[in-house]
Amino acid sequence: MPPFLERSHSPDATPGICAEAGTLYIVSTPIGNLADITIRALHILGSVDVIAAEDTRHTRKLLTHHGIARPLLSYHDHNEVTQAPRLLALLQEGKSVALVTDAGTPGIADPAYYLLQALLPHAIPIVPIPGPTAALAALAVSGLPTERFVFEGFLPVKSGRRRQRLEALAGEPRTIVLYESPHRLLRLLQELVTHLGPERRLVVARELTKRFEEVTRGTTATLLEIFQTRPIRGEFTLVIAGCPT
Repeated sequence: MPPFLERSHSPDATPGICAEAGTLYIVSTPIGNLADITIRALHILGSVDVIAAEDTRHTRKLLTHHGIARPLLSYHDHNEVTQAPRLLALLQEGKSVALVTDAGTPGIADPAYYLLQALLPHAIPIVPIPGPTAALAALAVSGLPTERFVFEGFLPVKSGRRRQRLEALAGEPRTIVLYESPHRLLRLLQELVTHLGPERRLVVARELTKRFEEVTRGTTATLLEIFQTRPIRGEFTLVIAGCPT
């Protein structure tokens, strides 16, 4: 554990700041800037018995940056069926486990749901360690209404299901938050013009908290024109105005 965290072991340490036996911690990690992590998250990551990571290589870079060395175990969408029982067994043995994703909060468009469903029948304590989430970061700077919003994550890839979701969202009165990969961004922008109309207000946030962070505001039509003329790289979060009532 980094030296500046060692004081958490004193009798006067803040309760709940170090890992407890047999507990799963859902730990939020940075979405880009490695400094965007809470002190409590560092304490938990530095004191658990095992860290279950979506990509162990990615997580190891974060841990190394903060001077933390803990055992890592791979847990992601493609191995959850085999790894969830293994993590359950560790927790039942009294081990403490931190679940992290590559960026942001586990379970928010990332693996976690399957594991929690496997643990809940066994009354395993599950503790959230809150922190960054791209959806909320983009929403906060969007300039669109934030009182009520709906998070859709990634839309289905298959054309039929994707069209159905877009048709349903066309009449959604709340602000909408979507994630999209760079190679499908232009397709999505064109679909938004088609299904939501060319004048719907839209904000596209790219590479949030990273060196080339960019927030572009306009309408579905103007942003389609803008991104058709530039290279498309990075991670994208879209915030869309709700349907006018």
